[in-house]
Amino acid sequence: MKFSNAYSLKDIANIINCEYVGDALFSITGMNEIHVVEKGDIVFVDHPKYYDKALNSAASVILINKVVDCPEGKALLISEDPFRDFNTLTKHIKPFEKAHAAIAQTAQIGEGTIIQPNVFIGNNVIIGKNCLIHPNVAIYDHTIIGDNVIIHAGTVLGADAFYYKKRAEGFDQLVSVGRVIIKDNVGIGALCTIDKGVTGDTTIGEGTKIDNQVHVGHDTVIGKKCLIASQTGIAGCVVIEDEVTIWGQVGTTSGITIGEKAVILGQTGVTKSVEGGKTYFGTPIEESREKLKQLANIKRIPEILTKLK
Repeated sequence: MKFSNAYSLKDIANIINCEYVGDALFSITGMNEIHVVEKGDIVFVDHPKYYDKALNSAASVILINKVVDCPEGKALLISEDPFRDFNTLTKHIKPFEKAHAAIAQTAQIGEGTIIQPNVFIGNNVIIGKNCLIHPNVAIYDHTIIGDNVIIHAGTVLGADAFYYKKRAEGFDQLVSVGRVIIKDNVGIGALCTIDKGVTGDTTIGEGTKIDNQVHVGHDTVIGKKCLIASQTGIAGCVVIEDEVTIWGQVGTTSGITIGEKAVILGQTGVTKSVEGGKTYFGTPIEESREKLKQLANIKRIPEILTKLK
């Protein structure tokens, strides 16, 4: 998330009531998660396991729960609870806007687009030309939809990320203020859920077609001309490159990449990144030919045992 105006290090420290290490006038232009940070951003870290990753990232400011050596050209914000203070800062910079109508006055809807009954369109949504939005679709704030997009009934674009920190008293949710971006010529089936990024974007590439009852997690990026069949669940921060085919009831873990033109057969568990141009099957995932050989050999076990007697 980029700020509309830059803040100084001292300004941010005052908002979250914490100490800082660095020049008080150090310029801060945004805040993001570790996988999407850029120069000028704040990133938070609250576990020693990830200190080095945060300190050596592109982020200019690290919101951290311990005083550490500050890399040259960066600054620190010292917090007892970086997760809590990242949320505090998020709410301050981009507070929740209550809806006052089924279609917000700030929404922009392109020429030739059809909006069917009972559709909700939130604040600052942009919808392109010649789209068809079927009944009971919910499009949350700041979603961007290109031209010639079809979205079927009951789909939700822009729900919160499934991202929690466990506390003694329960779970704290990381506040989501990112966006969903749907490119031109995308088709989305009925009852799909596409979560917005925490601070970045969840993106569906041009020409991709998504079947009914598919879930896409926060900050995932899906490429061009992909096919994704029903009941697939894609976790957060996944990269699916162009022209990937994913068949029904596939599930993925987070933070992986599925290479260009890969084919994932039905009911596969994508437990790791996989190369493009190959077909995969099974849990744990393997190339389909190898997995099918293994299954054939398993069927032969009784026959082999009989011969050994």
